[in-house]
Amino acid sequence: MAAASLATPLLGQDPSKPGPFPEYLSGRTRNRPPGQQGSPNIRVLSHIPGGGYIRLTNLDIEQEMSRPYIYVGVRWKPSGFDIISVEDPARARTIYSWRIENSELHEGWGPDDVKYFKLKGRYYVAAGVAYSQRGTDADLGAVIFDVTGLPDTATIREVGRLRVPDAPGGFHNSFIYKHSNGSVLFFACVANKPYADIYDMEKFLAGVPENGRVGRVPLPEPRGTSGGYHDIYVGFDQERQRDLFWGNGPEVTMAGGNYVYDVTEPANPKLVASVVGFAGQTGTHTFIPSPDSRYAVVRTNGDHQPIRIFDMQPAWDGKQVNISRSIGAWTPDWHNTLHNIEVRWPYAFLSSYEDGLQIFNFMDPANPYTVGFFDSYDGPHESRGPGTSHNGAWGIDIRNADGLIVLSDGTTGFWAFRMDGFDGWTGRQWGVPNTTSAQDWDNGPEGLRRRK
Repeated sequence: MAAASLATPLLGQDPSKPGPFPEYLSGRTRNRPPGQQGSPNIRVLSHIPGGGYIRLTNLDIEQEMSRPYIYVGVRWKPSGFDIISVEDPARARTIYSWRIENSELHEGWGPDDVKYFKLKGRYYVAAGVAYSQRGTDADLGAVIFDVTGLPDTATIREVGRLRVPDAPGGFHNSFIYKHSNGSVLFFACVANKPYADIYDMEKFLAGVPENGRVGRVPLPEPRGTSGGYHDIYVGFDQERQRDLFWGNGPEVTMAGGNYVYDVTEPANPKLVASVVGFAGQTGTHTFIPSPDSRYAVVRTNGDHQPIRIFDMQPAWDGKQVNISRSIGAWTPDWHNTLHNIEVRWPYAFLSSYEDGLQIFNFMDPANPYTVGFFDSYDGPHESRGPGTSHNGAWGIDIRNADGLIVLSDGTTGFWAFRMDGFDGWTGRQWGVPNTTSAQDWDNGPEGLRRRK
């Protein structure tokens, strides 16, 4: 009640006078002087306004400097995706837009995740879609495009549609991974099903049965929970020479936990660790490891929840399968919630809804601290209703070659940033494996060199 009584005077106070809270509180107060929308070390390079209510979703940036393209999901009607060129990062521009046919007949989000991949010298985009059973294409999981000919947008062509007739609702989230066996695998969170499917994209493009499905990762949740995996990440564990799947779900239940599977054999996933049953758990959303798989960064679903950091070493040492106590926590504003995470050790980059771009350092995982921020969201607090701050910065990605930071804000549009002192990333610079969400499509996981 006391907090509620403070809300009106805080939002209406004189911006020239300091507020009662000494720290930056984007969701509660907007009392920063003009020109201080972000920390001094964050520079805005470009902004493309993206009008609409939570209109933009996740985005993916190509990693080769010769292909300066970003793929951004666009939800609601008409839904599809945009391609943005950052050939000149200071003058980002939209060069292509695709919208699904008969958009008025499609209900639901549409593309929540858009990922690119390279296969046999050609470049593709997979627009993962989630259309509800109230409209058409409820069985559609992803639409695949060949974008090899960019920047000539006239050469873009659709090459296939991945359908899941037994799981209407499509794919909420996806991850495309260059596996240690050399294949390009599409991992998909299948709507309302207790598993994530694995598709071999070479087989899919060749038209083999079952869309090239080569495996299925189960969700070991108790009976009675609803939903499936919410978010996934796949990476190579160099020390133990294995491919690991990191998934969580379901988001909407108290039981929703975090699970690690060994998917070195995609047809035979093996549960090797979990992070579930920790204090304050209210369902899970994002689960992403450090490059060496030692630490896991976890976003728990719901407002007022901090980012938690877990030490996975006891699981790798065989001392315990489940990790239920975090060693560190971080939040920019406890009034709000957080969203997606990209790790470039020792930094974690977040698209943090009402708190915009947030970056923290967790080299000491027990004491993470903020190193940069920019408030991309200009709207009111809890615009989706009381008790939820799920509006604003939605998706984030990093180009490793030069450190370009790109952000999709669901309401204000696309942003490109640089952080002073962060001019690119490789694991070797930091003494860790060169493992992030960015894939080496030509060579596969760096750890393969050790096998040979």
